[in-house]
Amino acid sequence: MSDLLETPLHDLHVQLGAKMVPFAGYSMPVQFPLGVMKEHVHTREKAGLFDVSHMGQVKVSGAMAAAALETLIPVDIEGLAENRQRYGMLTNEQGGIMDDLMLANRGDHIFVVVNAACKGADIAHMKAHLEPEVTVTEIADRALLALQGPASEAVLSTLDPRAADMTFMDVATLDLNGAECWVSRSGYTGEDGYEISVPNADAVALAEALLAHEDVEAIGLGARDSLRLEGGLCLYGHDIDTSTTPVEGALTWAIQKVRRSGNARAGGFPGADIISVQMENGAPRKRVGLLPEGRAPMREGVELFATSEGGTSIGTITSGGFGPTVAGPVAMGLISADHSKLGATIYGELRGKRLPLTITKMPFTPANFKR
Repeated sequence: MSDLLETPLHDLHVQLGAKMVPFAGYSMPVQFPLGVMKEHVHTREKAGLFDVSHMGQVKVSGAMAAAALETLIPVDIEGLAENRQRYGMLTNEQGGIMDDLMLANRGDHIFVVVNAACKGADIAHMKAHLEPEVTVTEIADRALLALQGPASEAVLSTLDPRAADMTFMDVATLDLNGAECWVSRSGYTGEDGYEISVPNADAVALAEALLAHEDVEAIGLGARDSLRLEGGLCLYGHDIDTSTTPVEGALTWAIQKVRRSGNARAGGFPGADIISVQMENGAPRKRVGLLPEGRAPMREGVELFATSEGGTSIGTITSGGFGPTVAGPVAMGLISADHSKLGATIYGELRGKRLPLTITKMPFTPANFKR
């Protein structure tokens, strides 16, 4: 008897022939009969449907919800317009990232989506620090779907034409297949698309309605990983974690000016002093994009060196694999800032040999968001 949790779409995945694997305490589809490579390409060319119901959905309610969340998250939440969404992160006292997340201003509450493996700790952390001034409520009766790829707008507009009016990071309540859905125009593939919070009872019917469209295929975790890697997007617990600051993680773009030193709402979040010093003076390590030479992927855990002779390690690969769109291996690594210059060659140890990689800009494939 498995003690893995199941999403509302579990039986549909099995029916569609998915290969199910344990992931963050859930039984999740890693791939469908199409296979990871074709699923990846299909999402880049048309539209892929992902089940991300394992992630945490949270409402933070109360008149002071935005201000309260700013005591835990170093981004501008008070200035976020209604029905707009923003990327953020929870930090700890050492300036490390407890989780990265999405948050949206829904008028009477802030809607937060957190990573599956962290959701229990995240919700407990928010409750401990924010209640009773605001109310933190886990939403357990809704599934989460992601429709990603250039055909997403045309597909979703067949169910509610208002989907076409949304731009990147807009949030709206849409009627999809008869269900009241909370929809954001966002995702984690580098493609245009939507994330859809749908009542559990309506999730399968909505998924089937979307999959009935000729441009939509079911996509598993395997292609989700290769898509986000090509997009230069962090995977929590791999590229960033509690020991990585936003500066080391190359995420300072997410910290708006108003929250930075010398501005109106600077600091006031855990680890602010450490993060602000790093933002001014640099951090000892930096997340970088890497292109290995040749065809062999270099995966997570590969040690990195400044020279082919080896010596002292300058960092490690945090994510790596084959990029179907790039048609070659791609990777991200956390390396010493002294060795992080764009265009520089460093070396990864693979089967006893040190092979060259070039430090490169990310994303590896251009983003296609609808601005």
